[in-house]
Amino acid sequence: PNLPGHEECMIEDPETGHRLLFIEVPEPKSVKNRVHLDLRPREGTRDEEVERVVALGATIVADFRDRWGPGTGWVVLADPEGNELCILRSEGELA
Repeated sequence: PNLPGHEECMIEDPETGHRLLFIEVPEPKSVKNRVHLDLRPREGTRDEEVERVVALGATIVADFRDRWGPGTGWVVLADPEGNELCILRSEGELA
């Protein structure tokens, strides 16, 4: 059930059953996040996914692409509220 005055959103992966529950709280972010997501695109490439989320409003915080050689690394982004996440290379890119 929803908490009074809070918005909730559950995301479930139909293939694996993995679920993420997001709950909006009224307080502003005051310290570093306790949860940090590393996301790996299922389709396309890391760079395509970075472009997609930047177009949706994310900003690049740190860019570690190619840091350890061509095709390596990840990108740290922040959503419009400052929550950070990383986008890794896709499974196809790792293969």
